[in-house]
Amino acid sequence: MAFEDYKTKESVVIVYTGEGKGKTSASIGLMARALGSRKKVAFIQFIKYWGVGEHVFIRDIMPLFKDQLYFYKGGKGFYKAGDLSENHITEEQHKQAAQETYTQALERATSGDYDIVICDEINNAVHDGLITEKQLKELIDGKADNTSLCLTGRDFPKSLLASVDIATNMTKLKHHFDEKYLANQGIDY
Repeated sequence: MAFEDYKTKESVVIVYTGEGKGKTSASIGLMARALGSRKKVAFIQFIKYWGVGEHVFIRDIMPLFKDQLYFYKGGKGFYKAGDLSENHITEEQHKQAAQETYTQALERATSGDYDIVICDEINNAVHDGLITEKQLKELIDGKADNTSLCLTGRDFPKSLLASVDIATNMTKLKHHFDEKYLANQGIDY
């Protein structure tokens, strides 16, 4: 097939999934590329509520991009990552936060106001039952024609693979966590 036989899609659905590092980092790179191309971006983050490097970075660049960048930090932390009672976060609070974050994502993706909507860690929220696979499918199918969608997190549902345009599986070859080392700030979070 000759190059001139290829077509351009107005928008795409991108998935970064797998057990390896780099899913959020890839979505931040996508955000940087889109902003640099003068695209309007919504970055909706599920799960992570604690201070992570990307929050500081996004907060610091928001004044530069004004209305070109929207950021929403939702979620109550990793679900069932230890005793919920220790964190004083109930299962219902996790579900409510995920549903509120999903509403933010759905509103941005269907509005037609954004060139790309990034839903960081949404796959984890689906896998954990905080939002449903049906909701994820509705987000994919309901996005505006001119809006690309990026979905990150472990365990993207294989049943929805046919609904996306680009899917990358981040595969861990080695990680020092397996040798009982904690995550490094600025590297892992």
